[in-house]
Amino acid sequence: MKNSNNPKVSIIMATYNRAHFIVETLVSIQNQTFLDWECIIVDDGGTDNTKEVIKPIIEEDKRFLYVKRDDNYQKGLPGCRNFGLDLAKGDYIIFFDDDDIPHPQNLELCVQELSDSSISFCRYIRNVFFGDFNYQFDYSKNYTSFFIDKSYIEQMINNELPFNSCAVMWKSACFEKNKFIETLMYAEEWELYSRIVSSGFKGVSIDKCLFYGRKHENSNTGEFYNNDPIRRESYAQAILLVLQNLKEKKMLTFSIKRYFIASSINFKEYALFEKILTILELSKLEHYKWQFFYLILPVRLSFYRFRKSLKWIK
Repeated sequence: MKNSNNPKVSIIMATYNRAHFIVETLVSIQNQTFLDWECIIVDDGGTDNTKEVIKPIIEEDKRFLYVKRDDNYQKGLPGCRNFGLDLAKGDYIIFFDDDDIPHPQNLELCVQELSDSSISFCRYIRNVFFGDFNYQFDYSKNYTSFFIDKSYIEQMINNELPFNSCAVMWKSACFEKNKFIETLMYAEEWELYSRIVSSGFKGVSIDKCLFYGRKHENSNTGEFYNNDPIRRESYAQAILLVLQNLKEKKMLTFSIKRYFIASSINFKEYALFEKILTILELSKLEHYKWQFFYLILPVRLSFYRFRKSLKWIK
């Protein structure tokens, strides 16, 4: 077992009251075919027995480091990850959650792709599972791939090309000027990753599943879809931050504006539509056009759902 003072890969894992899941996740990291890694486990002040259940693993395998989040970093997932980034020694950075299962070849294949000096990140497929995990892995190394640059920013924004937090390995240089916004409690990786790619970093996407996310209601995503107000407000704030970043980089297209304005109809309680228009600084004519678009959007959506239901009946 290799124990390097300067590991090739730094795995950053925030944890909070996941004693019932985290051991399985740590064992799956130990089962990686690539051995030169460190795993920084940042506890966000949990109250369960996480420290006790992982103690045998971290004492036996020195590649694991368990730390409490420093008070200089805000409580929450972004603050924990920023703390982990500042502790990381690896050339490459990857974020794993404390309840998921990485494919055994995850690190190996990503490191292989990142050996190309022109590539700064490696994106891969992430699947989900419910209940017990089925440990039947595909070990094939035959897969297709394509390159990603800032021309793909619209597909990132509208999730045609999802950038899940645990489905990308990055070169550490990507985080020298880019960190998580610690006030965001949802969509923080969507905001950060779009900021990194829009800054000009280029990557590759490989058509192979290398990560399996556990689905349950007690997660940030589960809480968002259960209309948790903290998660919803965070998403609204993330939209404004992404919009501002793209505006400053002169990367706003008509379709990106339309996507954000259409999304804002679901966040009326945060006056998101009005805030978007303020950031866009539109002419009077454009302002009126988007107001009209926003006004008739509910009617158009209802008509679309009606047509879809007719097709389903047929």
